[in-house]
Amino acid sequence: RSHSDEEATRRIVTAAVELVSSTGTAISLAEVANSLGIIRQTVYRYFPTSDALMHAVAMASVDAFLDRLSTAVEGIHDPAEAITEGTVFTLDEVTRTPHLGILLSESYPHDHSGALTSAEARAIGMRMIDRFDVDWSAYGYDETSLGELVEFTLRTMLSFFVAPNTDRSPQELRKFLRRWLGGAVAAQQTQSPN
Repeated sequence: RSHSDEEATRRIVTAAVELVSSTGTAISLAEVANSLGIIRQTVYRYFPTSDALMHAVAMASVDAFLDRLSTAVEGIHDPAEAITEGTVFTLDEVTRTPHLGILLSESYPHDHSGALTSAEARAIGMRMIDRFDVDWSAYGYDETSLGELVEFTLRTMLSFFVAPNTDRSPQELRKFLRRWLGGAVAAQQTQSPN
């Protein structure tokens, strides 16, 4: 791709990120075109569907999200506490930044089935895990079990995307996740090596 194509793509994605952030919802290609003062066909040239554009918006948001996540879990060395806090933080971020939900379940909010276990979602999950202040190997985790932990945590989060938490306060949600998700995380320490 030419430099001008890359520049155009970057401008479209930047405009889309700003629109999603201000509206709090997925957006159409027409809305992005209008905000840039260009015709819709120009946006279609770079992003054939709204989903393709929303996916690009999500990917553009990953690094900033990971930086905020790092701050949220900084200094938490216990794996169960870290996963609990990381999950609570992520669920909260998704309610405020829809494009993060798109990122974690690729076709969010339309069809969640299977998307969260995609290789890309798992790769982002591994990047999340790497940001934690936890010595995973000291708690019995190797690359395989960390991958399974990421998948299990993503599947747990997906359940909250599909059926949002409405009956628990933030403190109750944290306690619930600490008991059940945190309990599963802590159980790895007692497992014998494969």
